[in-house]
Amino acid sequence: MADTKKKQLNAGKLITDWAAVIAVAFLLVFFSAKMPDTFATGANFTTIFRSIAVTTVMAMGLTMTLAVGGFDLSAGSTATMASFILMSLLIWYDMNVWLAILLTIAGTLLITLCTMFLIVVCKIPDLLATCAMMFFLDGLSLTYSGGGAISAGMPRPDGSQSLGGVPTVLKTMGTSPTIIVIMVAVVIFVHIFLNYTKYGRYIYGVGGNRTAARLSGIPVQKYRILAGLMAGTFIALAGILVASRNQSAQINGAAAFSMPALSAVFIGRSVAGQGKPNAVGTLIGATLVGVLDNGLVMMSVPYYSLNAIKGVVLAIALASAYYTTKEE
Repeated sequence: MADTKKKQLNAGKLITDWAAVIAVAFLLVFFSAKMPDTFATGANFTTIFRSIAVTTVMAMGLTMTLAVGGFDLSAGSTATMASFILMSLLIWYDMNVWLAILLTIAGTLLITLCTMFLIVVCKIPDLLATCAMMFFLDGLSLTYSGGGAISAGMPRPDGSQSLGGVPTVLKTMGTSPTIIVIMVAVVIFVHIFLNYTKYGRYIYGVGGNRTAARLSGIPVQKYRILAGLMAGTFIALAGILVASRNQSAQINGAAAFSMPALSAVFIGRSVAGQGKPNAVGTLIGATLVGVLDNGLVMMSVPYYSLNAIKGVVLAIALASAYYTTKEE
């Protein structure tokens, strides 16, 4: 009797540990059977990976934030601000693209430091601090751009003529296969950093038990800031990729990626029974979101039903992640 119960528990744990992977496999089989000539093609799979690239890069930043025990509601607004900084430097001032990218990342890190000041120094809970920053950055983006988008040929807010345009190298970053290569490189970097460096292990230690980490001699605040700055870098990169894809900076242009990115992190935390944010699991979570979205659109599901169906599937996947954590 005891052996039977143990086998049932092991089987249940196996299913929940790999629920996200099973869900992706099921959706691939289901959509391929329904649409073998359109869904199950190399071109469509490339489209799926291209569509999840921004979500995945942003989710890698959120993986760093959640790994250290934090939370970030402002990722979409921060990425949008990054896209406005980049496009203004390129279009308004005709700056060198690589210098503009570096200044965009630097500006985003400055914003991240302001957020970390609220969290670490002022002791404001992450949820409240990032919520405040979200509203602030939404307003700042609109103020900075003069209340509109920034695209080639448009004048500056003061009415003067723009000096530059969108360089070819930036346009290339948002197309296949470059954007997919960037996504894979970011995933590999985060995976290696979190699992094979002492800094990553310390970040997990802080996220697992802040008090125990402090008693073990880990400088907790230092690693919270480090994780925040790394998250800010990846979120800035997500904003750059959004600008590259759109070839412009749009109002709330990156906001739509924020919730899917958070979902990807929470779904991925259960993969292989890790029970913590991890790069590979986050990629699988983002893939689940991308495959589901692509398949539903190709099946011509009414647009007003898309979010309801995606919400049900994601809720099941998230329930599996939390159930696994509870059991452990």
